[in-house]
Amino acid sequence: MHRPRVYVTRQIFPDALDLIEKSAGLEVWPDDEPPTPEKLQEALADVDGALINVMDRIDVPLLDAAPNLKVLSQVAVGLDNIDLPEATKRGILVGYTPGVLAKATADLAFALLLAAARRVVESDKWVREGNWKISHHPMFWLGSEVNGSTLGIIGLGGIGLETAKRGLGFDMKIIYHSRTRKPDLEAEYGFEYAEPDRVLAESDFLSLHVPLTPETHHYIGEKQLKKMKPTAILVNMSRGPVVDTGALYKALTKGWIAGAGLDVFDPEPIPADHPILRLDNVVVLPHIGSASIRSRREMCLLAARNLLAGLKGERLEQCANPELYESLGI
Repeated sequence: MHRPRVYVTRQIFPDALDLIEKSAGLEVWPDDEPPTPEKLQEALADVDGALINVMDRIDVPLLDAAPNLKVLSQVAVGLDNIDLPEATKRGILVGYTPGVLAKATADLAFALLLAAARRVVESDKWVREGNWKISHHPMFWLGSEVNGSTLGIIGLGGIGLETAKRGLGFDMKIIYHSRTRKPDLEAEYGFEYAEPDRVLAESDFLSLHVPLTPETHHYIGEKQLKKMKPTAILVNMSRGPVVDTGALYKALTKGWIAGAGLDVFDPEPIPADHPILRLDNVVVLPHIGSASIRSRREMCLLAARNLLAGLKGERLEQCANPELYESLGI
């Protein structure tokens, strides 16, 4: 009986690896640094399945070089690194991990919001440089009040909802825009639906939670930033290209908005000499929205189960292209 071969492109939780190894021959990328595109293509050339990361580019050249692939299982919700139509055309099931990371990512969205509002990183640096003497000056380190302010959510999916719920704990007014209006959530939580221009204009804090699609590329650009309050703070937990980085830099330096909290960038990884990293009114993180121990372990286990289901010709727990089920007879 054929024992399928699997490649895992990062070190993951041991119990997830153990689960895979019970049913498949397993090889794991050994380094902390990600494989280069050339190394990734070489690693996937003869495997039946792969457990991958958002930094792995799955494109036509790679798929051409991996004729045996039956399933790709991603440890993430976003799929913009994968040519999904091409994978579907070739009959390759694509798994992903929605749901299990929503709460952890929302926690971090609110951490960014609070850090940017109360100038946490900026003042931390100030203390470490020995500048304590005037800390209680009435006009120093003034930040934005979070409680009682207005939180705008763009994209009320799982992460957007959890972020909005955290805002309720700070007595914030929640206004949102989403592709699909959510009257049930409006009734349950008191959220208010609004068109994008109103969300931009009224939000003291604007938190982005949309997938990256052609429609959401540069969803926030110069035109949108100019509609925001000069006291507003932008939080991006979606994908870097949802925000026009050049326009954001201009907005932050010209005072169109007061600050930003960014977990994602365009480009990503962002170069160390990028001018936006020199601004004091930006809090930056290295795309760690889901990086809590519990959530990442659950994501790895779900990704492992998705992978094994695909190898066995079964339906995945979470599949990005379920339209393949009928043609694959599962």
